[in-house]
Amino acid sequence: MKKAASQKLKLGVFVVVGTLLLVVALYAIGNRQNLFGTNVRIMTQFTNVNGLETGNNVRYSGVNVGTVNKIIMLEDSQIIVEMLIKGNIAKHIKKDAVATIGTDGLVGNMIVNIIPRENKKPVVISGDTIKSYSKIGTDDMLTTLNVTNENAALLTADLLKITTKITQGNGTIGLLINDSIMAQDLKQTIYQLKNASAGASQTIAEIKNIVSSINQNESVIGILLKDSISAQKVKTVINNLEQSSINIEQLTKNLNSTVSNIKEGKGALHYLATDSILVKNIDSTMNNIKESTHRFNENMEALKHNFLFRGYFKKLEKEKSVKNNSNEN
Repeated sequence: MKKAASQKLKLGVFVVVGTLLLVVALYAIGNRQNLFGTNVRIMTQFTNVNGLETGNNVRYSGVNVGTVNKIIMLEDSQIIVEMLIKGNIAKHIKKDAVATIGTDGLVGNMIVNIIPRENKKPVVISGDTIKSYSKIGTDDMLTTLNVTNENAALLTADLLKITTKITQGNGTIGLLINDSIMAQDLKQTIYQLKNASAGASQTIAEIKNIVSSINQNESVIGILLKDSISAQKVKTVINNLEQSSINIEQLTKNLNSTVSNIKEGKGALHYLATDSILVKNIDSTMNNIKESTHRFNENMEALKHNFLFRGYFKKLEKEKSVKNNSNEN
């Protein structure tokens, strides 16, 4: 009887201790999963979760604040991650926070890191979706390195081909490297270009000195550059000179035409200039006219003294005298 009672006591103690251990374990697990407190459910969207699993930790500014509750794949590039955040911590998370996926240490489990921002936004509430940021994963880096290595190998092969051709003297670069005469010519060309550049620089400096020496107030160029009225006057003078040049040219053409006509025997000037008999006749005619005029004057004087016409001429003189007196008054 005593042995049976002892066994029953041991069994009871074992059951009680096992029950207590189970309760403690369940409490620890529930506390870790935040099953016994107030939770805030927030979501985010990724294109690649990099091995994230349900139950993994969620950290905010390096502090564990919740766990991953669900992972839902909508499409091949849209994955919704639902997180349960402790209520006393959720009041510090703003709506502009960003979620990223990282690792717990170097080789630890995948976790969700929530990064705060400095903007003053409202606090998240249950059912909100925050933005996400996908970091470059290890597989992506290895793929990129693989492509880079392949490109580097191709580039090395091409460089080897180019350097081989250069050392063999093929192509322009190989010719320049191996041909000493062409190298000397190129050196001479560069020397000439250097001298030409120096000469151009000196010329520009001289032009600058000339421009600087122009007196803006006293020199003609300075006045023309500074005074718009004088510049307009000069422009008007130039236009007038141009018009005068056109008129002189037209006059010269007319004179040339007239002289050509005279030379060709056209017009009276040709006869006056070339026919000596006509000139003598004209001189004789002018002399006869002068002599006739002189005789006519003598005849008129004679008529004045003739008794038949004396009264008529006196009458004319009286009328002329009366007219002059009236004009003077």
